[in-house]
Amino acid sequence: MGFPTIYPTGATIFNPAKTWSGYTLFMARETGPTLVNMNGEVVHMWRDLQGFPAKLLPGGYVMGSLGIREPKFGYMDQTDLVQVDWAGNVVWKFDQYEFIEDPGEEGQWMARQHHDYQREGSPVGYYAPELEPCTDQGNTLILGHKNVTVPAISDKVLVDDVIYEVNWEGELVWEWVCSEHFHEINFSENARNTMARNPNLVVGRGEVGDWMHMNSMSALGPNRWYDAGDERFHPDNIIWDGRQTNIMAIIDKASGKLVWQVGPDYDSSPALRKLGWIIGQHHAHMIPRGLPGEGNILVFDNGGFAGYGISNPGAPTGHNNALRDYSRVIEFDPVTLDVVWQYSYVEAGFLPKMNNAHFYSPLISAAQRLANGNTLITEGSSGRIFEVTPGHEIVWEFVSPYYGRDGICNYVYRAYRVPYDWVPQLEQPRETAIPPVDRSRFRVPGCQWQEEQGVVAVAGTTGFKASQVCVVDMDEEGA
Repeated sequence: MGFPTIYPTGATIFNPAKTWSGYTLFMARETGPTLVNMNGEVVHMWRDLQGFPAKLLPGGYVMGSLGIREPKFGYMDQTDLVQVDWAGNVVWKFDQYEFIEDPGEEGQWMARQHHDYQREGSPVGYYAPELEPCTDQGNTLILGHKNVTVPAISDKVLVDDVIYEVNWEGELVWEWVCSEHFHEINFSENARNTMARNPNLVVGRGEVGDWMHMNSMSALGPNRWYDAGDERFHPDNIIWDGRQTNIMAIIDKASGKLVWQVGPDYDSSPALRKLGWIIGQHHAHMIPRGLPGEGNILVFDNGGFAGYGISNPGAPTGHNNALRDYSRVIEFDPVTLDVVWQYSYVEAGFLPKMNNAHFYSPLISAAQRLANGNTLITEGSSGRIFEVTPGHEIVWEFVSPYYGRDGICNYVYRAYRVPYDWVPQLEQPRETAIPPVDRSRFRVPGCQWQEEQGVVAVAGTTGFKASQVCVVDMDEEGA
């Protein structure tokens, strides 16, 4: 179904009585990490920084990247990971994971960071009581890339996912390579055959196979499952998700082995069938201790297209053979796999089969549990960030006005809400409610509106009846 080409941007809804108020950080497309208040006003921007994603730390520090590898040689590789202060001064930097010599380019050390990282102190990189990220010490977990050839997967060159840890001094202290654990993942024979032929080849960007495509990685942190004796959920263990394979898994950090896994086949057990297919997901993580729902898994289940397996009309080669035309955010119990909370087009109040795409982001996106039980959702493909209550009421909504040089896309990879006191450089702002607009009465200025009594000129944008019709002045030729 189609959508309007003209619609409001900035903050469109704000109910101060029901939100968990603070600043929201997101990466404005081709502009820089951008901090807005609850009324959608930009209060700070770091223009020289990139964010994949950008994260704000207590004290007004931001983490991100200062450079990206030439795309024709590497895929989504950030050259470094840095922490900058309020003024943009670099206070910490890491770029020593791999020395890269691309054709025609000067050799340089790179972090090859992509999609995620976590600073010690905060398992998931967002606010939770008593779990604040370190700002002047501590280790950093980084999701990165390494090019490999693994015949068991494919004869093509793979851009593999790695998770590595560095200390404050930049020394590598731990590393995990995804392809080395291929045999632990229960791919079907059909999936393996499809993957061997096409390991998600990225043509034109190094022509490598992005076979797993991890997009999130975080420590579990303290949780009730481990407290009860379940070793799979040791606080140091790491959860990740693979967008291309529809997999979420937990690594035992001490051994490197996978100790918990959901996907890639969601028809393989009654519990998985009840959970439902998770496709092309992003930002799978365990809700941190101190927040409502702590210990459950929260994930943005994109839908769209992903997976390897048997061919079908939507995927004649078996590549991207799992297809669904709507998204959902789900919170589920990692032991029973029961869904505890969900947000989809259904909970948003839209009609099945008619309005599925009213909540749909086939790429990017995220979800954050807030301290009052609300959930901040990044519907990334449309640049929309919104906060919903446990009862699915939208109490804050923001649409990014940053469309980049092409003027087409305003997408947002991932947004984070932080408390006001994490930014001591600013006075806490005055909040002004923004009630939802009555769409039946909202009009763009510059038209005339025809009523039963005749035609009247209109200067404002509200106060019209649903039956009124816009009459646009015509030139002499009627064009």
